[in-house]
Amino acid sequence: MTDDSRDHVIPGSDEELTTPDVEGYDFRGEFNFDDLLNSYATTGFQATHLAEAIEIAEQMQADDATVYLTFTSNIISSGLREVVAALVRKGYVDVIITTSGSLTEDVIKTAKPFKMGEWDADEAKLRERGINRLGNIFVPSDRYVWLEEYLYDFFDDFFAEEKIRTPTAFARELGETLDDEDSVLKQAADNDVPVYCPALTDAEVGNFLYYYRQGYDSEVGIEILDDYDSLIEDGLLSDTTGLIAVGGGVPKHHAIMTNLFRGGADHAIYISTGMEGDGSLSGAPPNEAVSWGKIKDEEETNYTLIEAEATLVFPLLVAAAFD
Repeated sequence: MTDDSRDHVIPGSDEELTTPDVEGYDFRGEFNFDDLLNSYATTGFQATHLAEAIEIAEQMQADDATVYLTFTSNIISSGLREVVAALVRKGYVDVIITTSGSLTEDVIKTAKPFKMGEWDADEAKLRERGINRLGNIFVPSDRYVWLEEYLYDFFDDFFAEEKIRTPTAFARELGETLDDEDSVLKQAADNDVPVYCPALTDAEVGNFLYYYRQGYDSEVGIEILDDYDSLIEDGLLSDTTGLIAVGGGVPKHHAIMTNLFRGGADHAIYISTGMEGDGSLSGAPPNEAVSWGKIKDEEETNYTLIEAEATLVFPLLVAAAFD
């Protein structure tokens, strides 16, 4: 073998790297959960991004940041509902931005649970049985029959004195009617945490509002611009802001877009399985938001993206950084 070919295969290096060694958790001896999570910093790949997220979340708290938590409805569909409710109950969240499905499913779960199902199911037979599938979670249709009755009673009171209301008022007053400590809406109402839902009509709430307006009161309506004003103005009054975006879509963008008015968010954590390659907002990493001025770019790490499914990593983030 010639010297040239050997150099191609084994080029060698004269530089000695000063970064930490790659090293995972040592399972010898007594197990320690905190040490396990600390070892993620040198495990590599997405474990290291989770370790970065833990540090950023701790820095948010040290800076007394206004913390925005954004999430899509599948988070409430899953057992992460209890995790979100705990964050709100313990005072770690200042602003929630979510989707309409989150509100409807949170209300349903106060009375009727979702059930574990299967990914590989006969969809036509599920339809015949009146069962809706969310991944490996089953939701019987009677939940939505119950929800319609509950919301109709609520609408009568909600629109009694004012015909045009906001999504935040809807979420707050709906939460006040609920009696479930694991309800995100109840905890938000009890702890004065606003719940913004700019796409309030994009779920069963929208369907039932449509039926209600057609059948009972043609003058009722939902105004979203007042909420947008409040979200921007409250952000402008915050010395420091931190974002935790679980999933993408409208909630994530609403948080970073309104932080643009204050020169960008100071800290940001994304948890997402979205792909960047299609140019969508859901897959856009935080450094793309830096280019728009929606997240600040600091000398120290102030943002990260965990490319992982939320049910796997969000509880670990909460356990390590908040609890």
